Amino acid sequence: MPIPEQRDLDKARGVIRDWLAAKLPDARDLTISPLIGPAFTGFSNETLIFDASWKEGGEDRSAGYVIRVKPTSHTIFLEADFDSQYKVIKALSEHTDVPLPPVHWYEDDESVLGAPFFVMGKVEGNVPSDNPPYTQTGWLLDEATPAVRGRVVWSGLDALAKIHKTDWRALGFEFLDKPQYGAPGIDQQIAYYERSFEWAAHGRPQPIAEAALDWVKANKPTGAQHLALAWGDARINNQMFDDDGNVVAVFDWEMVTLADPMMDLAWWLFLDRHFHEGMPAPDAEGGAYGSGPPGLPRLAGFPTREQMVARYEALTGWEPHDLEFYEVFAGLRFAVVMMRIAALVVEFELLPSETDMDRNNIVTRLLAAKLGLPAPGPEPLPAV
Repeated sequence: MPIPEQRDLDKARGVIRDWLAAKLPDARDLTISPLIGPAFTGFSNETLIFDASWKEGGEDRSAGYVIRVKPTSHTIFLEADFDSQYKVIKALSEHTDVPLPPVHWYEDDESVLGAPFFVMGKVEGNVPSDNPPYTQTGWLLDEATPAVRGRVVWSGLDALAKIHKTDWRALGFEFLDKPQYGAPGIDQQIAYYERSFEWAAHGRPQPIAEAALDWVKANKPTGAQHLALAWGDARINNQMFDDDGNVVAVFDWEMVTLADPMMDLAWWLFLDRHFHEGMPAPDAEGGAYGSGPPGLPRLAGFPTREQMVARYEALTGWEPHDLEFYEVFAGLRFAVVMMRIAALVVEFELLPSETDMDRNNIVTRLLAAKLGLPAPGPEPLPAV
């Protein structure tokens, strides 16, 4: 569910044009297009997209840019770590084969746009939609063939494997460690999300998430862990694809961390369930989505859960382990995110304060089913 855009885009356009001119000192007659800032934006980092044109050395030049602005008035995560995101994607884009846009500049002067921001090159392609969900409408459902859909998933998993096989120590990513939450790995991740839970719940009862937290703490893996670079929000909605289904860019690194790669693989599997099993179907007469019971047919061409797990093992050479635990943990982590989104929806007066969105949504319903618990309430609204 989106929130109303808060920025004056016309004013920001002039500011960005002047800022960019200082970054391109040899550019002459620099102009930029109107900023693409839709009427509604999400709860993550603010994104501003534009094209620039100029003359340099007597030749016409042009480029597309994407600005990511650190959130200030609406935060989802306990710790934004905005500069860490920039450091990770810049290093990956310059030193690995992880598909990423070119990363240009970081600006920490808050007087420019009111918060730090960084600038990337614009990449063209198709992104499976979050809202409305890609299983209900959009390129992947309406235009892509089953073969292309299959390629989307296989290519997406290939990009995920590349992230995990990155030598994070050689790239200097030790700054992603959070020793204040314990030893790197699952102990640190559980402690971080337990603290995030307390912050996001804000004292409101969260029966499903509370049960999941208890289960996670009681069923923590005890075997050897493989510490790797974990993307955090691993799903095809955060990837861009060409028309043939090949990944051209990986986006949204707000949750990047150091963890066992099973945490990402399980998030991938849980989000796949979210967009198929969790989404409401059309009503009996074939009318609007959200009128029927939850659960959509698996998109033709999409591999099964078992096939995705096998493919990941083939790509990495690592045998997946403890996926039952990590899928419950994925549901808990996503439930914490939904708590924050619900709080912000109320703050922006998009839903009344008495809404149960924070504890009764697609995520908590899937999590309850996985734990064998009763559903947290009536069917949630399609938008959540």
